[in-house]
Amino acid sequence: MKSGWLLSLWALAVVMMIPAVAPAARELTVGVEDIDYSPAYGVRGGRFVGAGGQILDAFAAAKGHRLVYRPLPVKRLLAELIHGGVDLKFPDSPDWQASLRRGQSIAYSKPVFAYIDGTVVLRDNAGMGVDAVRRLGTVAGFTPFAWGERIRAGKVELIENPGFEQLLRQVQTGRIDGAYVNIAVALHWADQVLDSPGLLAFAPALPHIAESYRLSSVSAPEIIAEFDDWLSRNGKLVADIIARAGAERGVR
Repeated sequence: MKSGWLLSLWALAVVMMIPAVAPAARELTVGVEDIDYSPAYGVRGGRFVGAGGQILDAFAAAKGHRLVYRPLPVKRLLAELIHGGVDLKFPDSPDWQASLRRGQSIAYSKPVFAYIDGTVVLRDNAGMGVDAVRRLGTVAGFTPFAWGERIRAGKVELIENPGFEQLLRQVQTGRIDGAYVNIAVALHWADQVLDSPGLLAFAPALPHIAESYRLSSVSAPEIIAEFDDWLSRNGKLVADIIARAGAERGVR
């Protein structure tokens, strides 16, 4: 009896010592949003750039995968993931379009980097309260979850814009009271594209969400597990990419 118990323990130890088999190197299609959301991520000149692109490229290079980025409209991207049009989706979150995700087997990675989705306004209005916001802008396809109750109640009119520059220029000219966006992205664009450093500011008293971007998959959960392991072993590399890009500006 005792020898049988010892044999079982030995067998368990051997199994635990056997390393998990890594997924074979392969070509993977990554669905990405067809916008320039720099410095977080974006499609520019046919390439996927920003901190998100650099992190995924570093992972692929380390593991021998070939990533083929497929830019898609924001509203269509989740459906492509669920129905097999893409192997991976970045960025993603289990909270986005939650009703469409129910009953779906979607694997999500650990957080890749943090973000705040909130309202940017003209700097002089940074202390404004919710009642001062009557017209709120966003990029088409993005849902301002934090403002949902006030929008449904008719207290705030939502104005969609086809692109990020147009959205921020509407804040600049006063056509909208604020833009609901990724804070790091808004500050970067105000500096680099509008050439107006200090023009815009995050209004922390207004509704906002602090979360993290993730990588997701329906068809290749083993790649998500491999990516998680790579993230845990390459923390400094990932942190350096994020810092250089400024992808968490306004978050930390």
